[in-house]
Amino acid sequence: MYQWYEHIQTIIDEIDKCIKRYDDESLTLRLLSAKLGYSPFYTTRKFKEVAGMPLRDYLRNRKLAFALKEVRDSEKKLLDIAFDYGFSSHEAFTRAFKKTYGVTPSAYRKEPKPVVLRTKINPFDRYFLGLGEIGMMKSTDNVKIYFVTIPAHKFLHIKNYESNGYWDFWQKQNQIPGQDYDTICGLLDSVKDKLDDCGGSEANCGSGQIMAYINDPQGRLCDWGIPRTECWGVRLPFDYKGETPTQMFLLDVPQGEYIVFEHGPFDYEKENPSIEENIEQAMADFNYASAGYCLDASPGRIMYFYYNPQQYFKYIRPVRKFEA
Repeated sequence: MYQWYEHIQTIIDEIDKCIKRYDDESLTLRLLSAKLGYSPFYTTRKFKEVAGMPLRDYLRNRKLAFALKEVRDSEKKLLDIAFDYGFSSHEAFTRAFKKTYGVTPSAYRKEPKPVVLRTKINPFDRYFLGLGEIGMMKSTDNVKIYFVTIPAHKFLHIKNYESNGYWDFWQKQNQIPGQDYDTICGLLDSVKDKLDDCGGSEANCGSGQIMAYINDPQGRLCDWGIPRTECWGVRLPFDYKGETPTQMFLLDVPQGEYIVFEHGPFDYEKENPSIEENIEQAMADFNYASAGYCLDASPGRIMYFYYNPQQYFKYIRPVRKFEA
C-alpha cells in the first residue's frame, strides 16, 4: 500500500507543476495515469482510496485555488484567468468559482475575504507512515544561532489548550467542526498579505502558515517549564484590517527580541528526524546567560516554528536582556 501512497503523491506533484505553468493539456486522466503505468480506471480508484476524494474534484479545486489568488493579486482579465486554468468561458469560470466560494470572481476581486481553498495534499509522508529515514544522512550540525528584533505585527490563528505537538494538535482540531486541517489551512491560504508567504500553496511549504506557542497561564507546561498554548496561523502586517474568520483569533504582537535556531535546506526523506534532534540539542545546550539574555516567559510572548525543507527548519524564541 505504501507504494500507492507514493504513486498518488507523484500525480499530486505533477498536477501542481502543470497548473503553475498553465499546462492544462497535460492534466488529463489518460496522461496522469500513464505516468504510473496503470489504467485510468485503476488510477482514479486508487486516488480516491488514498486521497479520500475523487481525482476530478481534487483537480478542479486545485485549479480554482490557484485561480483565486490571481483574481485577488493580479490585474489580469478574468477571461484570461479562466482560459489559463482550463475553463472554456468566462461564464463557466464564474459558475465554478461561485459554486465553490459563494461569490463571483468580480465581486471577490473588489472585496477579498477568507474562503476555504483546496491546499495541496501530501499522502506520502515517510514519518507519518512510520517509514523513518532512508539512505545516508548529511551533516546536521550546521545550526545557526542569532538574535533578532521582530517588528510589531499581528498573528491570525487557532489554538488548542490540550495538544502536545504538531500531529496531536491536528488530531484534536480535526474533531472540532470548522476547525479541521483542511478548513483552517484553506482559509489561511486565501488570506492576503501574509508576511511569510513566498507564493506556495502547501500548508507547510511556502504559504506563510506556521506553528506557534504562546506563553499562557492556561496552557500546558512545555519541556522548559513555561505554560504555553499551541497555535497554528499566519503573521500579518500590524495595520492589517481584513476579516477575521469566526473560529480564529487575531493577536497584536508588539515589537520584541528573539533568538533564532535555524538549519538551512535539507532532504526531508533522509534527514528530518536527525535535524529536528540536532536543533533541539542546540536549544538545550545554548548558554543564554553568557550572551546576556534569558528566555522570556512573560504571558503573551510568542514562539514561532518555521518548517519548510526547501528553505529551513527554525525556532524563533522570545528573549529579554538578562538582569543579574
